[in-house]
Amino acid sequence: MSFKWKEFFKAQFSAFLGGLADFGIYTFCYKILLFTAPFSNVVSGSLGAIVNFTINRYWSFNNTAVPLASQLWKFILVVVGSITLKSLGIHLLVDIWHWHFLLSKLILEIVVSLGFNFTLQKYWVFRK
Repeated sequence: MSFKWKEFFKAQFSAFLGGLADFGIYTFCYKILLFTAPFSNVVSGSLGAIVNFTINRYWSFNNTAVPLASQLWKFILVVVGSITLKSLGIHLLVDIWHWHFLLSKLILEIVVSLGFNFTLQKYWVFRK
């Protein structure tokens, strides 16, 4: 299990694309639908995860040899953990400390994406 920079950057690009979808949906839910920031994050994170999983399976980690169901249940657990961490962080930063909702989301996306998501996806979900 060696670290591959190309794979890392592909996964970050995938996370960026999933993040674009996530941020757009998050903003729509928060500003237009008037959902709370944590609930907006749950909705947007779930939909952004679909984009991220698809790109990671077929391009970033290029691992289609493992059955889809085997990867999917692991990915769902990672997403649930990720959304939980981000939603709790957003609750703290937005609802309690009154930080800007997008700045809070951006900070938490970076921290959780690099420290939690990438590590678990590379070494557990899409492990070859």
